[in-house]
Amino acid sequence: MLKNRSQQEDQYYEGRKFLFLGLTFFFIVAAYTLTYELKNSIFVFIVGREYIARAKLISLMILVPAILFYSKLVDSLRRYYLVCVYTAFYAILSVVFAYFLGHPTIGLSNTDASPYRLFGWLFYFFIEGYSPFIVSVFWAFSNSITNPDAAKERYGYMVSYSKVGGMFSASVAWVLLSWRMSNGTPLFSDIASHQLLVYISGLMLGCVPFIIFYLIRVIPGRFLHGYEAVYRMEKEKSKQFAKTVGLFDGLTLLLQYPYVMGIFGMVFFYEITIQVLSYLRISLARSTAHNISDMSGELFKTMFIAHLVGFFISLFGTGRLLKWLGEKRCLMLIPVVSGLLLVVLVLSHHNMYAVLAAFIVLKSVNYAFSLPVRESLYIPTVKEIKFKSKSWIDAFGSKFAKTSGGLFNSLVEGLPVALFLSTHMVFFGVVVGLWLLTAYVLGNNFEKAIEDGKVIGASDTV
Repeated sequence: MLKNRSQQEDQYYEGRKFLFLGLTFFFIVAAYTLTYELKNSIFVFIVGREYIARAKLISLMILVPAILFYSKLVDSLRRYYLVCVYTAFYAILSVVFAYFLGHPTIGLSNTDASPYRLFGWLFYFFIEGYSPFIVSVFWAFSNSITNPDAAKERYGYMVSYSKVGGMFSASVAWVLLSWRMSNGTPLFSDIASHQLLVYISGLMLGCVPFIIFYLIRVIPGRFLHGYEAVYRMEKEKSKQFAKTVGLFDGLTLLLQYPYVMGIFGMVFFYEITIQVLSYLRISLARSTAHNISDMSGELFKTMFIAHLVGFFISLFGTGRLLKWLGEKRCLMLIPVVSGLLLVVLVLSHHNMYAVLAAFIVLKSVNYAFSLPVRESLYIPTVKEIKFKSKSWIDAFGSKFAKTSGGLFNSLVEGLPVALFLSTHMVFFGVVVGLWLLTAYVLGNNFEKAIEDGKVIGASDTV
C-alpha cells in the first residue's frame, strides 16, 4: 500500500516537473522560431546575402569571450539561476532591437543594403548566441534534473510542447506578414510587422524565469537530483574540495574525453548538412520575394510545416523509438535517415520542392528526435560537461559547422550543373559516413556507462 502510494507520488511530481519543463520549452522555441527566421531576412536586406558566411565566421570569434563569461557564471550561480538570467537578458535585448528596427537610418526604413551597416551585424550576432545561451542552457538544466529512464519516457513529450510553440509563433508570423486588407494593402507595414514579432519574442522569453522559479518552489528536491550516480559524486566532491572557477574547464573536458568529443561530432555533422540545405532554401526564398515581408513569410511558412511534422514525430515516435531501440540504435538511425534523404535530394537535381522537402524533414527529425536523443547523452556526465562543455559544443560545434557549410556553398556556387551535383554527392557521402561511425561508438559508450553506473567526466571514465 505504501509502495503504491510512493509510486503514485513519484509519477505525480515527475509529471508536474516535465509539465513545467515543457511549458518553458514552449516559450523558448516559440521565441527562437521568430528571431531565427528574422535573423536571416533582416541581415539579407540590411547587409546583404553574400555576407552571411562572413557573419558566421565573425560570430565564432565573438562567442569565445561570451562563453568564458558564461563559464564563470556556471561556477557562481545555481543551475536554475542560469536559465533565468540568460532568458531575462535576451528578453530585454529583444525589446531594444525591436525598437531600433524602426529607426529611420539604422533600421529597416533604410533600404540600402551595405556591409557597413552595424545594426544588421549586431542583430545577427545577437541571434547567433541564442542557441548556446538559451536553448543550450535550458537543456543543460533539464539534463541535470533528469535520470536516463525519465528521459526515455518523457523527453519526447517535452519536445512536443516546443513544437506547439514553434507552430504557434511561425503561424502568427506567417499570417502577420502575409495578411492583406480587402484593398490589397498589408495589415501592418514591413517595419511594424518585424518590430512586433521581435517584441513578441522578447515577451515570451520574459515568461521563462517565472515558470522556472515556480518549478523549483513546488517540486520537492529529491525529484531534481537527475542521474543519481552524478548527484552522489558531486555532493561528495563539494564536501571535500572548495569550488574553483575554471574558465576553460569546458573546453579542456571536451578535448580530454572522447565521449564528449563524440557529442561534438553529432552536432557538427548535422549542422554542416542543414547549413548547405538552408543556403539553398534562403536563395530560393530571396529569388522569389518582392520585399522583406514576402521573404520572411516564406521562411516562416516552411518552419511552420517543419514544426508540425516535428510535433507528430515527438509525440508519437521519439519516446517509443527510444524504448524499443535504445540510445545506440536511435543515434545510428539519425545519419541513416539523413543520408537517404540527401541521396533523394541529389538525384532530384536540387529541384526547388526537393530542397524544401529535404530541409523540412531533416529539421523536423533533428528537433523532434535527434535533439532529445543527443541531449540524453549528457545525463551521465558531470556538471562541468553538462553546462561548460555543452556551451562550447553548441556554440562551436554548431557555428564551426555552419561556417564550414558556408565556405562549401561559396566554393561550389557557379559550378556547372553536373559538377555541382557530383560535388554535393561526395560531400554528403563523407559527412554521413563519419556521422554514422561517430553515432555507433558514442552509443556504445553511453550504454556501457549507464550499465556500469559510471560518471563521465570523473578521472577514471572516458
